[in-house]
Amino acid sequence: MGKGHEPDDRDGWARLRFAVIGLLLAAPPPKGRLRSELEQLARKVWQHPGGGEVRFSVSTIERWYYQARAQDRDPVGALRRRRRSDAGRERALSAALLEALRTQYRDHPSWTMQLHYGNLEARVEDEPHLGPMPSYSTLRRAMRRRGMVRRRRRRGTDRKRAPVEAREVLSYEVSRSHALWHCDFHHSPVRVLTPGGEWRTPILFGVIDDHSRLGCHLQWYLEETSEAFTHGLCQAFMKRGLPRLLMSDNGSPMIAGEVDAGLFKLGIRHVRTLTYSPHQNGKMEVLWASVEGRLMAMLEGLEEPLTLQKLNDTTIAWLEHDYHRRVHRELGVTPLERLKRSDNAARDCPDSAALRSAFRIAVKRTIRRSDGTLSLDGVRFQVPKSWRHLREARIRYARWDLTVAELVTGDDDCLCLLHPLDKRAHADAVRRPVAGPEDDAGPGPGKAETPPLLGKILRKQAETGLPPAWIPFRGDADDTDNTDSTDNTDNTDDTDDTDNEEDHSS
Repeated sequence: MGKGHEPDDRDGWARLRFAVIGLLLAAPPPKGRLRSELEQLARKVWQHPGGGEVRFSVSTIERWYYQARAQDRDPVGALRRRRRSDAGRERALSAALLEALRTQYRDHPSWTMQLHYGNLEARVEDEPHLGPMPSYSTLRRAMRRRGMVRRRRRRGTDRKRAPVEAREVLSYEVSRSHALWHCDFHHSPVRVLTPGGEWRTPILFGVIDDHSRLGCHLQWYLEETSEAFTHGLCQAFMKRGLPRLLMSDNGSPMIAGEVDAGLFKLGIRHVRTLTYSPHQNGKMEVLWASVEGRLMAMLEGLEEPLTLQKLNDTTIAWLEHDYHRRVHRELGVTPLERLKRSDNAARDCPDSAALRSAFRIAVKRTIRRSDGTLSLDGVRFQVPKSWRHLREARIRYARWDLTVAELVTGDDDCLCLLHPLDKRAHADAVRRPVAGPEDDAGPGPGKAETPPLLGKILRKQAETGLPPAWIPFRGDADDTDNTDSTDNTDNTDDTDDTDNEEDHSS
């Protein structure tokens, strides 16, 4: 995931479990070999979502395998950890205990939370008046909520990481079609003429199946972006179905947050090649050699200039009627024949709307109280009236498409769609009444009864028998003792009727 939209703890555990059993789902072992495969996975060391290393027993991996296989349409959802029934409820800590925790954190910010908990527990035993000691998880949530995170001590400059260990290079192939796909971008020297009269160098995006070498999709784009990557990838999904694994390099379009989130939501494990190991994705290089040696060679010397549409039409025709029907030198058969003979591991592809919704990052934004809007990449979005009571909203959107965003729950269930604020439509000065908590607050000023506390205060003042301790200032409307009656009589014509009424009433 990209920076600023890391997955939560439940997704972290689901990713780990899916990584453990992903190869078993992609290439199920033959009958009688499942136990040995599980034992081999149990001997491996995995990266714990919270940090550190961890191993899993054979029975645990076996349970995850059968859970994911039973939910074939959503294997990742079956591996998520269940929410606790009391999730979101805060356990109360005494004020004295919180103050002791703040003091301890201020003195030792580099301590781990476990170390803070142990020292605080020892202090509570010596000083029982601090209150009951909460559980470790409660203390950890309280510290995180108050920003008491661990600050690592500086140890000078970081050491450079050791280079990747040298290992032997071996060819590989999965046992089923659509279990593993390879994808990549290819730069070609061919140029196309745009409608604006500009010569541009396009970039070819391709997806190929590992087992059958079938070209799932090929398309030329003018830019190598994550939007183009997802656009071509979704077309491959709609043509061939959802694969189990997807391998790519570490290019910026492949590691975008939208790509990572979309593949995870669709239940596709994203495998990236190791640093300085391009041979892992070598099947794509073989495809590019075929493109350059046959397709691009036939396009040389054309009198009419190439356009992007003509180049894409020609590429798709070559893929379907030449590449797929020509005998592959390594396989000995055509890719189509290899596909027919093999077991198909692909899953059903959702509709186009679900695919677009999957490739979006999840962020949190604060809703502005004044007008019920929030900001995404400098664009204001209007929140519907029924959801403006939320203080913080979880939003899913694609950074290349700011025409629509989704307001979702913590489980990524869509509540409603958000659209950019239309300021021109609001310029008609028509405003609807806002129904809020103030509508139920009772009658306005001058209609409500005297508040109980104010009545109690006035009764206590009256019981003292003393006048209020204040002296009227000269010129006040109620100050009639200093008024000159002769002057008022002489200036009757110049006196305002309202002033006369106030004088008579006073």
